Amino acid sequence: MTSGSLNARRRERELAELAAGERVDVAVVGGGVTGTGIALDAASRGLSVALVEAYDLAFGTSRWSSKLVHGGLRYLAHGELGLAHESAVERGIMMTRTAPHLTRAMPQLFPWYPSTSRVQERMVTAGVLAGDLLRRAARTPSSVLPRPRSIPPALALALAPGLSAGSLRGALLAYDGALVDDARLVVTLARTAASFGARILTRLSASSLTADRITAVDGVSGDTVDIHARQVINATGVWAGTLTGAVRLRPSLGSHLVLAPGTVLMGTTSVNIGVPGETNRFVFLLPQPDGRVYLGLTDEPVSGPIPPVPAVPASDADFLLSLASSVLARPLTRADVAGSYAGLRPLVEGGGRSADLSRRHAVLAGSDGLLTVVGGKLTTYRRMAEDAVDAAVRLAGFTVAPSRTARLPLLGAAPRAELSLVDAPPRLVGRYGTEAPRVAALGELDAEFAAPVAPGTEITAAEVVWAVRNEGALDVSDVLERRTRLSLIPSDAEAAAARVAELVDKSLAGLG
Repeated sequence: MTSGSLNARRRERELAELAAGERVDVAVVGGGVTGTGIALDAASRGLSVALVEAYDLAFGTSRWSSKLVHGGLRYLAHGELGLAHESAVERGIMMTRTAPHLTRAMPQLFPWYPSTSRVQERMVTAGVLAGDLLRRAARTPSSVLPRPRSIPPALALALAPGLSAGSLRGALLAYDGALVDDARLVVTLARTAASFGARILTRLSASSLTADRITAVDGVSGDTVDIHARQVINATGVWAGTLTGAVRLRPSLGSHLVLAPGTVLMGTTSVNIGVPGETNRFVFLLPQPDGRVYLGLTDEPVSGPIPPVPAVPASDADFLLSLASSVLARPLTRADVAGSYAGLRPLVEGGGRSADLSRRHAVLAGSDGLLTVVGGKLTTYRRMAEDAVDAAVRLAGFTVAPSRTARLPLLGAAPRAELSLVDAPPRLVGRYGTEAPRVAALGELDAEFAAPVAPGTEITAAEVVWAVRNEGALDVSDVLERRTRLSLIPSDAEAAAARVAELVDKSLAGLG
């Protein structure tokens, strides 16, 4: 294995090798969770790999999720038992083997108010119990995800003090998986792929694709380069149709609001609020380890050109605030919103509402031999990647072993019992796993690196330096937007911007 460090110096060297005509086995377009998952799957089988990303790792949909690792409850409601089982299996793999350091159990409350009919209550309970059967079938232990149970109003209020107490008649307490951060999962996948020799090339925008070549523009130098491969895979998600005519997508917008710490008294327990008139749609209040609370999400069809960064429509914000306020002791207003974000789901075109479209993924081969991966969910990224590489193996005639990613720990991973013994602050262990002591050591070697980058945040200068030296961050936006997520609350990003810029410049200069 080679180093898993990504930085500007490595990018320059590896891009020069490819521009000079070196051919790889597999070239992947798209630096989201699917693309980086494909790069890891292929590289870990011994194939040579190059990944091309127009902007930065996790620039698109992969950083705009609800940060949940779903067990497939919603798919059960649609009768998609196979998809629900696949989701539960992949959740278990991530939480117990490949990424225990990046995942955690998220307690979920389904509160029962007069607006919840007894029929709805029974349906939700039946669905949650069926989801627990899937957990058992996936062999995810109850020590990782405890079994669901009904609880009285007093306990529900103790877990989520912000709930309205007056007419609460009880709640269902269940558990699902959650990520510490979705962008961090993508960066870790990319670094793990790099440790197996994959070339991870950000700021390289593909202008045209064929089955064996990518023509791209280097966003750093402005040069046009051709990257040659035995098989090219288009993993650009919602933008896949802009690079090939072989797929038809119906994007769906999922909006979230970000509430600053202290806005809603949530503890560590999320609250699931049923959407009126729907049997299987919920809005979530999702507390984060840093005290923020995410309120989401919507599922609305989108037409027209795909923007690089989607915005939250005012109608989505009003809908989310109104529904959340229906169960909270203190109603939320626009003044409570500290930030917002929205992501576009790359749903395969079909009939009916976008909310009813299947979340299944598809690996499609065009008439020219170009492979394209579409659909799917963040939770099932590993299975999507395995299927894509299997298709590439068949098309290109590679002789390789089967996928090994179901048993391959990502960088920083360790069993949960071992993670608790890592000699570093728990917050760092939750973000970097067994690599946390290396991040903390930067602050121990240089006192200025131990200090937070701005008042009101725990993000330290050491984490910024680490992002540039090891995680492929090339500028301030990479750090604020995707390595630290400070930009989810614009005022936090503004407060930290000058210090982060200083640290990025020094770190880039230090790379030589």
